[in-house]
Amino acid sequence: MAEHTVKRAHRVPLNWQTGRLFVRMVKNLFSSEVGTTATLLFVALIALLLMINGLNVVNSYVGRDFMTAISQRDEAGFTRYALFYVGVFAASTMVDVIYGFTVGRLGLLWRVWLTQNFVVAYLGKRAYYHLNATASISNPDQRITEDVRTLATATLTFVLLMLNGSFTIMAFAGVLWSISPLLFGVAVGYAAVGSLLTVLLGRPLIWLNYNQSDKEAVFRADLVHVGQNAEWIALAHREGLLRHRLLRHLDELAANFKRIIAVSRNLGFFTTGYNYMIQIIPALIVAPIFIRGDCEFGVITQAAMAFSQLLGAFSLIITQFQSISSYAAVLSRLASLAEAIEKVEPEKRSAIDLVEADDRVQYDRLTLRAGEGASPLIKDLSLSVPDGTRCLILGPDDAAKMALFRATAGIKDHGEGRIVRPTLGQILFLPERPYLPPGTMRELLRSSDQTEEGQILGVVGAFELDDVILRAGGLDVEHDWDDLLSLGEQHLVALARVALASPRFAFVDRISNALSPEQIEKILKLLSDRSITYLTLGGAEDRYDHYDAVLQILHDGSWELRLIRTDAPPSGGHTEN
Repeated sequence: MAEHTVKRAHRVPLNWQTGRLFVRMVKNLFSSEVGTTATLLFVALIALLLMINGLNVVNSYVGRDFMTAISQRDEAGFTRYALFYVGVFAASTMVDVIYGFTVGRLGLLWRVWLTQNFVVAYLGKRAYYHLNATASISNPDQRITEDVRTLATATLTFVLLMLNGSFTIMAFAGVLWSISPLLFGVAVGYAAVGSLLTVLLGRPLIWLNYNQSDKEAVFRADLVHVGQNAEWIALAHREGLLRHRLLRHLDELAANFKRIIAVSRNLGFFTTGYNYMIQIIPALIVAPIFIRGDCEFGVITQAAMAFSQLLGAFSLIITQFQSISSYAAVLSRLASLAEAIEKVEPEKRSAIDLVEADDRVQYDRLTLRAGEGASPLIKDLSLSVPDGTRCLILGPDDAAKMALFRATAGIKDHGEGRIVRPTLGQILFLPERPYLPPGTMRELLRSSDQTEEGQILGVVGAFELDDVILRAGGLDVEHDWDDLLSLGEQHLVALARVALASPRFAFVDRISNALSPEQIEKILKLLSDRSITYLTLGGAEDRYDHYDAVLQILHDGSWELRLIRTDAPPSGGHTEN
């Protein structure tokens, strides 16, 4: 099982760099291909925010006069302002609902666009392969799913909160100043001191949330591993090892979460008291003005509402710090993933020169090693396998044969020399463990949209896959094929796809481990009948009936070539090295 445990605590800064990442994320959306739609939705949100704040200001004046009418026992005024209240509430309800709908649409647009970009970048340049090989980024799957979702919704939420806060300040600053300049000054100072103390007390939450996301993902990945390998775990009786691993990761995430709870407790002592004081401060300042007779009773209510609105706008850091800390962690995780993907080289130049030519597979003085500085697995291989010449590759060292398989596919480059092979559209590689992605059997078998039903059914019959199709419920039922099919059946499906695609070459890894000699003989004949030249990694038990040449790789990396059909030898090859 791959080890994804976080080895050290990640310190995620909340500084100007975080703000720069924030701005870049927003800018990228509006400059993208969906930028026009995003702009229209965003403009609509700004208009709705202006309407909401305008209605809130109107509501403050209606509320003031409503409470004054009550204090003066003015029945007519009470009825009139009660009707105004109902009208304002109805309008506010309609605007709020439309606002929520528009926020949801813009959030979904951003999430889909951002996820598409990450998926394309993650699969491009084989970034997924390089990131997995180097283990430079933990849990990219969680970052592309959960973190992108959180980023899209949270960024939009924070942008709108900042805009709404700005509009609220503009709307209520004048109202509060007109009531009491002192109250306005208290609001600004109270919010400034509160924001500073909140940042100081809550700063550790950012890196704790970063680590918690990784630890939760590791624990979930272990549980997924148990589900995917249930049969093998039961056969090997490895429950004890997995139980120990799962409980260890559970303890790690619980310990980190305890630290989050402790920091949140300390922060809560301050923020809760801070919010309670908001309720009493306006009355403490405005009540003496009312007692002196310098204002109406309703002004107290208006002052409380205006103070609450204005302080809420000034206190975004305080009220949203828990969310901001989680958001900063998500932003940092996605930024590091994007940076790691960008750093992946398309395919860095290696000492092995890979050349494309459709008519042959050729090795020129090819030496392969297990790693930099390691002893050669294959030494100075010079061999050309032209179109139509079928070659069996044998040897006691599976690592040497797999090195040749991977180097020909272009995913192993420890060595030197030259490899000539067809383009990837004209050569297919079948590993010992076939890869059958989830989907329908039709999607697995067809090589293009032009593949006809009759062609698929013909290959299904030729490879004796009728029972598999019946068990799957037909060609168009989706399955996880690793769970439904045996290893031998998976090989048959993969080979059937090769037959339908009809490439010029196929490089096949050890099918004798999963198929019977009779099945192999029939399949190789079917491939030959379709003019598919195959190179096969095999073992001592393989028969030579359907091969023209045998390449034997020896223990020390030297090699020998034996011709089965002398009338069609591999050109340019040496019979010994």
